[in-house]
Amino acid sequence: MKVGFLGPKATFTDIAVREMFPEEKAVPYLTIPDCFDALIEDEIDMAVVPLENALEGSVNITLDYLVHEVDIPIIGEVTCPIRQHLMVHPMNKDKWKEIGVVYSHSHALAQCHKFLHKELKGTPSEKTTSTAAAAQFVKESPDIIAGAIANELAATEYGLEIVQKDIHDVSYNHTRFIVLSKKKVRLHEEKSTYKGFKTTVMITLPSDRAGALHQVLSAFAWRKLNLSKIESRPMKTGLGNYFFIIDVDMKQDEVLIPGVVAELEALDCQVKILGSYPYFQIGSEKSRVQHL
Repeated sequence: MKVGFLGPKATFTDIAVREMFPEEKAVPYLTIPDCFDALIEDEIDMAVVPLENALEGSVNITLDYLVHEVDIPIIGEVTCPIRQHLMVHPMNKDKWKEIGVVYSHSHALAQCHKFLHKELKGTPSEKTTSTAAAAQFVKESPDIIAGAIANELAATEYGLEIVQKDIHDVSYNHTRFIVLSKKKVRLHEEKSTYKGFKTTVMITLPSDRAGALHQVLSAFAWRKLNLSKIESRPMKTGLGNYFFIIDVDMKQDEVLIPGVVAELEALDCQVKILGSYPYFQIGSEKSRVQHL
C-alpha cells in the first residue's frame, strides 16, 4: 500500500510514517493539500498529516481540508515527540554564530523562539513548507551561511551538521498526526503504544440561539462522555460563524454517540462524525496488540 505524507524525506511526518507503516511504500508530497489531493485521486491508499502541536496548537490547513474540502474518515492517530535542532552545511559548522538566515517551517520557528531570540537575535528567518525542506535547501546552498531547524533524521538524510541540539522552548513538545483513508486499514503499531480510542465530531450550532453551546456540551455530559478536546474554527461564511471540533474519548458505539447525534440534530445542530479510531504514542513502551 502507498502512504502519502508531508515531505520531503525526513520530516516529522515521515518519522511517524516510518514508525507506523514500516513495510508500506511512503510517498512524499510538498504540501498538506497535495497529500489530500493525492488521496482523493487514489494515487495513495492512506495519507498522514499533522493535526496539532503541543506548543503551537492546531494545524489549521489540516482542519480546514477535513471540514471543507474532503469527505474521508480519520482511521488513526499517532503522537510523536518533537526534538528541534539547529543544523548547518558541514562547510559552515564552525561559523554557526554567523548565520545570516534561519530556515524552517513556521511552527518550528515559533517553537524555538527563545533560542533564536537569545542566540541569534536579529537574524531573519524564512518559512519553508516543512522542516525537511529547510534542511534540503541548506544542503543545496553551501555558499550561504544559513541554518535549518529540523530533526536528527533530516541532518542524516541531507548530510548536515547539528550545531545546537534540542533548541525548542519547552521540553514537552509533541505533535499529533492523523491517518486518513477511504479503506478499512489495519494499523500495525509495532514501534508504538496503543493508548485508546477516540471519536472526532464536527458540530455546527444553529444561528441566534442563546445557550446552544451549553446544550451541546450537556448532551455529552449527562451521558458521562469525556471530551479530550473542543476547538472552534470559522465557517468561512461570515464573521461570527463557527463550527466546533470535539474529541470524545471512546469508540463510536450503537447507543451513546448516536444518542448525542440525535439530540443535537433535534436542537437544529449539524453533526458530522470525522472518524472513530485508535490512537498511539511513539517513543514509549511497545504495544503487543493490533487494533483496527
